[in-house]
Amino acid sequence: MATSVKAMIEAANASVPRVTPAQARDMIGNGAVVLDVRDAMEVAQSGKVAGAVHIPRGLLEFKADPESPAHDKNLDRSKPVILYCASGGRSALAGKTLQDLGYEKVYNLGAFKDWAESGGDIDKV
Repeated sequence: MATSVKAMIEAANASVPRVTPAQARDMIGNGAVVLDVRDAMEVAQSGKVAGAVHIPRGLLEFKADPESPAHDKNLDRSKPVILYCASGGRSALAGKTLQDLGYEKVYNLGAFKDWAESGGDIDKV
């Protein structure tokens, strides 16, 4: 049965809780990993959340799976993961993917601009 991107994002949003920038700051202070799933060009233009790990959405499965030779050691199923992108759609889909890979504490910060506008720290790349 065919689906649509809209339906996939709605399902992901129903599964992956949203957090505000203030909630994310508290979670980061308690050891959460922040994951930027935007493309490299987007990160180069705007920077990223301070301390965030950058893994483009297209590589996430390979970087998140501990059994993959390309696994990124920053990703650990025992730690909360906060994702963001440019608008919140890719981060919702990425969050659902992490859940499918066994990550239980997954949260969607949504849009990078919300973090920046809230005064969140940014690393310029």
